[in-house]
Amino acid sequence: MTFRTRFAPSPTGPLHLGHAYSAMLAHDMAVSQGGEFLLRIEDIDQSRARTVWEAQIYDDLKWLGLTWPEPVMRQSDRLGTYGATLDRLWENDQIYTCRCSRADINAALSAPQEGVPTHGPDGLIYPGTCRPRAMRPTTERPQGNVVLRLNIAAAVQDPDRIFQFHETGSGPHGETGLISFTGQDVVTEVGDIVIARRDMGTSYHLAVVLDDAAQGISHVVRGADLFEATKIHVVLQNLLGLPVPTYHHHRLIRDEAGKRLAKRDDAKALSLLRESGLTAEDIRYLLVH
Repeated sequence: MTFRTRFAPSPTGPLHLGHAYSAMLAHDMAVSQGGEFLLRIEDIDQSRARTVWEAQIYDDLKWLGLTWPEPVMRQSDRLGTYGATLDRLWENDQIYTCRCSRADINAALSAPQEGVPTHGPDGLIYPGTCRPRAMRPTTERPQGNVVLRLNIAAAVQDPDRIFQFHETGSGPHGETGLISFTGQDVVTEVGDIVIARRDMGTSYHLAVVLDDAAQGISHVVRGADLFEATKIHVVLQNLLGLPVPTYHHHRLIRDEAGKRLAKRDDAKALSLLRESGLTAEDIRYLLVH
């Protein structure tokens, strides 16, 4: 199997030092193994995606000295693939429509049970309000302005089932090596995630596993903040019959106050650092030290 990594930014703002670190690490890992580094544009949120930011992504990465094969995969070109997968899940009674607002979910979780988590890798753990009334005979999947959730218990199939993935980096608490978890862990700690968002036709979780499989990604390189979300992705990969790549979660780049960088942190934007006179070699030095 070809050692293949990817960098998959969203064109919703400027790349910053954290993006540079992740992209360069994935690129360098692939080069060191004689493999391939791919670029993918995650633009399923068309309400926020902008062509100007996509162009800036290409410019910044080339300035850093990174190269990748063309054409670049863009998620907005793959809505048909995501829809076909949702049809399959719908036919198998593994997803359902949800009408709950964030306020509804907060209200349902206002009196949490002792020892039962209320937050997971996808935010608030959905209490399953719509699940009982949503189970139905197989019919055509509803289209348009609807939210679809994954019935996580149906997805794992057996609460005692063991899921595994290999971690060559580390999670936020030093987790590394062969990582194992049970179906019940996911039911309790993740819950029924949104599998298709309103007016987007998919979700990050569904798109990323389908895209990684389609591109033959062998090693997923990303920040440690996504370590817990890997459980969602491994469940989906098993459910959909997709290969489980090796994962490499890396440290997060933080500002002087210890806060994780975000796209709103314009002072750390690569374009502004370039304009200030820094070179790509300077960026590498900053990130290593």
